[in-house]
Amino acid sequence: MFGIDTTVLAFIVLAGFSAGAVAYAFLFTQMSNEKQAGKRLETIKAAETDRSVVKASRDRVAEAVKRRKSVQDSLKQLDEKQKTNERVVKKPPLKAQIRQAGMQVSMERFYLYSVFCGIALTALAYFAGAPMLVLPGALLAGALGLPRWFVSFRRTRRVKAFLNEFPNALDIIVRAVKSGLPLNDAIRLIANESPEPVKTEFRRIVDSQQIGMSIPDATLRMAETMPCSEASFFGIVIQIQSQAGGNLSEALGNLSRVLRDRKKMKAKVQALSMEAKASAVIIGALPFVVALLVYLSSPNYIMPLFTTSTGNLILGCSGVWMSIGILVMRKMMNFEV
Repeated sequence: MFGIDTTVLAFIVLAGFSAGAVAYAFLFTQMSNEKQAGKRLETIKAAETDRSVVKASRDRVAEAVKRRKSVQDSLKQLDEKQKTNERVVKKPPLKAQIRQAGMQVSMERFYLYSVFCGIALTALAYFAGAPMLVLPGALLAGALGLPRWFVSFRRTRRVKAFLNEFPNALDIIVRAVKSGLPLNDAIRLIANESPEPVKTEFRRIVDSQQIGMSIPDATLRMAETMPCSEASFFGIVIQIQSQAGGNLSEALGNLSRVLRDRKKMKAKVQALSMEAKASAVIIGALPFVVALLVYLSSPNYIMPLFTTSTGNLILGCSGVWMSIGILVMRKMMNFEV
């Protein structure tokens, strides 16, 4: 009985192993197929992911190229506009210079003032006892030189006042844009609150907007009434941002920092050139001081320079050569930053 049970048990075990082997043979093929199918599915998913990544990368590259091309086109257009307006901005006519100086004077009135100035200076030279040969020069200096020098002086002083306040105005625009205000409201804020001449220049931008001109075009025109590179920088930044996009507050903040650095550099250059300027002043004043001392010690020795025609000719030639020397020293001491 025990033997039969063992035989039956062994048969059952063998039958179980045989059934398991058969089942494993069938299931192994199915499991292998499923595993290969899973690997193929993962490969397909990875390939799709790679294609998505490649497509996204290509899109980013294409967008960057498109944006770069847009910026290049904008720069080319701006360069063409700058070349077109270079003659008017750097070497403007007299009417533009009067406008840049902030003077509300018509050309007819300016020419009238010039004639009066020439007549007054000629009369002053005549009553001072100047020779007759000096009177035409005094008339030309009074009618042509002195009024234009006054316009140039007012123009230079206005540009300096603008550069002193312009970085502060840019900082205000940056804070206004960061707080959520649109650019036109920020410009209107500067036009109402900033001191002169920044207030007038931004008021012109606001007035240009009211007649239908866009902000980029209005800011580009600022260089026509404010002849400095900083005003051109501001217009170029606004123009590029409007066409290519980007962070306006960051761009204007960088521009403000660059303008402040330029101002510091100009101050350093001026400080380094003060020794040369002092030397030029001493050299320029030395002939007058020597002439005054000689006149005080022995007037008869120096008076022929003022009482004879030969002496007047010598004084005139000396004055011309001295003026040339002063202009050369001035050109050597002034640096463009």
